[in-house]
Amino acid sequence: MKIGLLQVNPTVGDLAGNATRILDAARAAAARGADLCLAPELALLGYPPRDLLLNSEFVAAAGAALARLAADARDLPPLLAGVAVANDDGSGRPLFNCAALLRDGRVEACFRKTLLPTYDVFDEDRYFEPGDGPGLFDCAGRSVAVTICEDIWNDSTFWDRPRHHADPLARIARERADLLVNISSSPFTIGKQAVRQKMLAHIAAHLGIPVAYCNQVGGNDDLVFAGRSMVFGPDGSLLARARAFAEDVLVADLDEARMAENRLESDDFTPEAEAWSALVLGARDYARKCGFRSALLGLSGGVDSSLVAAVACEALGPDNVLGVLMPSPYSSQGSLDDARALAANLGMATRTIPIAPLMAAFDAALAESFAGRARDVTEENIQSRIRGNLLMAMSNKQGAMLLTTGNKSELAVGYCTIYGDMSGGLAVIADVPKTLVYRICRWLNAGRGEVIPQAVLDKAPSAELRPGQKDQDSLPPYEVLDPILERLLRMEGPEAVAAAGFDPAVVQRVASLVKGAEFKRKQAPPGLKITDRAFGTGWRMPIAATYRSAGGKP
Repeated sequence: MKIGLLQVNPTVGDLAGNATRILDAARAAAARGADLCLAPELALLGYPPRDLLLNSEFVAAAGAALARLAADARDLPPLLAGVAVANDDGSGRPLFNCAALLRDGRVEACFRKTLLPTYDVFDEDRYFEPGDGPGLFDCAGRSVAVTICEDIWNDSTFWDRPRHHADPLARIARERADLLVNISSSPFTIGKQAVRQKMLAHIAAHLGIPVAYCNQVGGNDDLVFAGRSMVFGPDGSLLARARAFAEDVLVADLDEARMAENRLESDDFTPEAEAWSALVLGARDYARKCGFRSALLGLSGGVDSSLVAAVACEALGPDNVLGVLMPSPYSSQGSLDDARALAANLGMATRTIPIAPLMAAFDAALAESFAGRARDVTEENIQSRIRGNLLMAMSNKQGAMLLTTGNKSELAVGYCTIYGDMSGGLAVIADVPKTLVYRICRWLNAGRGEVIPQAVLDKAPSAELRPGQKDQDSLPPYEVLDPILERLLRMEGPEAVAAAGFDPAVVQRVASLVKGAEFKRKQAPPGLKITDRAFGTGWRMPIAATYRSAGGKP
């Protein structure tokens, strides 16, 4: 038996386009002898469709698109495709998350997802009613058990603490299926693939049957999907793996005599390589699926804007990216030189707009209102907002997407200006801590030569909003800050973080900054998620709230 994994990149809501991608991939798999094809979870709708699922017209249109796809695939091997199906039982949630079996021109069956995740970015209980266990059907002389994404992430023989009470895989063991298939739209996070492979290998060996896993690829809003669809043998060995961060059609032979002929794509699981690939794919798809062909960003000569520029040029092509230099009287010549050197290395265009005249105009306009008050962070924020205004104006006039350049460390503690450097359509590195920003840049230079000028990596980070300013004037060193933030964002209390070896006063100060910046994050542009704890759809903290830790400090 040969199984085809259709690793497609759907767009949310594009029913006709998604159906075409699935059909074209199924034809390619059939041409290579596939006996069964798998498309990802909710592939026909695009994942995650979120509240589009509350639109009854959209759900009905998806049902009609599924019927057309079944008819168009009548001469192809059986196909399992992810779709939402109305719950007509009269009770529970309005929909089922299903794997529809398309065979002989019709929808033969719909297998319902059993486990509905409601953690992090997932909110499936909002839309779906759970199924009662994996479905089974016969194909090419084998009994095939069908699961959907989360259904395989609760194996009680693998996890010390399963996430759900039910274990759909236990039923498969009782039913004695010959093959387990799983269609997924499992978002990428750094390091997740290694865990996933270990888990699937365990499942295959424990059940003693092959396991085929088909995952979505591409970026949709803040989420990135890495693909990396796989097939495991009954002994847990990895037989085949599709490409990472790219569309692919993988056909794997399950017959023991030919297993060695299967394609096993090489991959790089180092955090820097994974992060880079995810950022490029996420930025490319966000722009493409939102209708943008070009992008612009403020280019300061710092490490953050340098990395964002490199990602943008890789994602969209350097001819479609503009770097805007906006020097103030406090900008150093070295920073301007570094920004221009970076642009030359990347092959992107730049434009320079000095903001000193605009700063003077603001000073004059606000002189009466600010009379008798010393200059402070207010004037620094005005500089940032002047730059944000200029960039948004250029974005509007040119129809180019504005990319913000703030990193996760800054966003966490509020070291950013709302309506200033936070302005834009996509926050490319909003889930990349500052220390990881440096690591990715050094990784990039190690593989491609000096893309990021060495001077950018060597100088102390600075917003250059006042003479001699350095980030560490306001923040702990990033080597200290980032480990503290990682623990705090995982909901460890300040006392527990301090007990891990950090200065209690520093921890309390950082915790206070994180809480105080919540209102800014609620107004930030979407940021690409690459870690398992990101600011975005999975971060649901209140703004107007007071909580005192066990130590009595807020």
